[in-house]
Amino acid sequence: MASLRHEGRDSLSGIEKPAVESSEYYTQNEQPNTGNLNVRAMAPEERVRIEKSLLRKLDARCSYFVVIYILNYLDRNNIGAARLKGLQEDLKLSDTQYATCLSILYVGYILMQIPSNMFINRIPRPSLYISGVMTIWGLISTLTGMAKGFGGMVAIRFLLGFVEAAFLPGALLILSKWYTRRELTKRNAILFCGNLISNAFSSLVGAGVLSNMDGVLGHRAWRWLFYIEGAATMFVAVCAAFILPDLPTNSRGFTEEELLVAQLRMTEDVGEADSDSADMGIFDGLIMVVKDWKVYLMMLTFTAYTTGLSFNAFFPTLTGTLGLAYVPTLLLSAPPWVFACIFSLINAWHSDRKQEKFGHIVGPICMGLVGFIISMATLNKAARYVALFLQAGSYAGFIVFYSWISSSFPRPPAKRAVALAMINAFSQLGNVAGSYVWDLKANGYRNSYGIVTAMFGVTIVGCWVIRMVLVNQNKKLALGEESAWEVHDDVANQTARVEGLKSEGADLKPQIGFRYLV
Repeated sequence: MASLRHEGRDSLSGIEKPAVESSEYYTQNEQPNTGNLNVRAMAPEERVRIEKSLLRKLDARCSYFVVIYILNYLDRNNIGAARLKGLQEDLKLSDTQYATCLSILYVGYILMQIPSNMFINRIPRPSLYISGVMTIWGLISTLTGMAKGFGGMVAIRFLLGFVEAAFLPGALLILSKWYTRRELTKRNAILFCGNLISNAFSSLVGAGVLSNMDGVLGHRAWRWLFYIEGAATMFVAVCAAFILPDLPTNSRGFTEEELLVAQLRMTEDVGEADSDSADMGIFDGLIMVVKDWKVYLMMLTFTAYTTGLSFNAFFPTLTGTLGLAYVPTLLLSAPPWVFACIFSLINAWHSDRKQEKFGHIVGPICMGLVGFIISMATLNKAARYVALFLQAGSYAGFIVFYSWISSSFPRPPAKRAVALAMINAFSQLGNVAGSYVWDLKANGYRNSYGIVTAMFGVTIVGCWVIRMVLVNQNKKLALGEESAWEVHDDVANQTARVEGLKSEGADLKPQIGFRYLV
């Protein structure tokens, strides 16, 4: 295909850009996969047809992330169900040692997230990377069933967190490379349904295994729980290499037209191609994130939110305060998470439709606050069970927050990758703290509920400050007083190349139209 020429005014800086042969800026792997298609002649209705086909395939393949996330959380949180059937007693763990086994996972989780996302942003086949790390964490999860004491359990949990760290920020980054800001929250919600379903599913699986496997082949039931779930993880990991998509420039299973439209959609979304400049080094994304103080504000706010949601790891134990046997306790732990999944999808869909973030985060938090207050105010079983539904529903805002991160750091991808990983990694300190928050058992965990109530209050304040900052930046963007990101010549020319492949008569919104979502 003949190289395209692009000249005009930089939409953010207002500086005239010289005409440049766009092909000179790209390696073979970096150039848009345009082939010999005459896309300029594509009719608008043909574009709509191709885009629908693209989204159908993409949604089907990305739905596999849900299966992976279910297993990710099963492997991480099944220790809570195992505790109910003798893990703590068999390993002779004190309450503090058990809390350490929970929290040490997040140490490994925190350490690996940023390097992993920096790596996954630079490789052409992220599907193979996700498949590989999933196989390893499935093996480590299986080894949990062989732990003999506190030291072995701590080592296994640390390694599990270290390897599992690659999945969530990597999946969020991959989704942000395919879906526009108007679509991303709903897809993130579908992904996080894997988290929410796992909370329900783990209780059901735990009830089945712990009730029927005790003593089989001489092993305690809680050990079989780790063996079975770890083996399932490794099987799903192998399939992931063939199912998950890679990048809009090279992913298998899509037609050439669909890949072109995928690239065009991301360019239309904010007015610039979703590519890093060839001049950027390995650590440039990290440096940009460190210099952006919005990241620190989101880190602190998200950490408070995560601390408030730390009841997740103790949910079977909190359900146990209803005073029932362990199997009914596990079974009753499931319905609140089914409710949370449905509510999260509705909340995310409405957030995408309205292109609004703050209210769709704070609303579910307020729901959770009502649940916390009920749990502190009464020991009535029915009221406390209703409160568990409200607490689980507070996860809906957590999901919207992730898409708020992606939309607040749209370009370049290297910065977005590090921002997602850094904010998510730092927020895991909330889970570390939460491991000890729920060690306060008196009066149905009343003191613990008091702490997470305070954390939700901090989260609301933090979200309001973030909103005010973004509103102020939008005003400056409208007045031309600042730019949302630095424009590089090679990326500008890749943008021009994709623009040149648009349908006749279609209008690509200039980059100057970009505004942060609040």
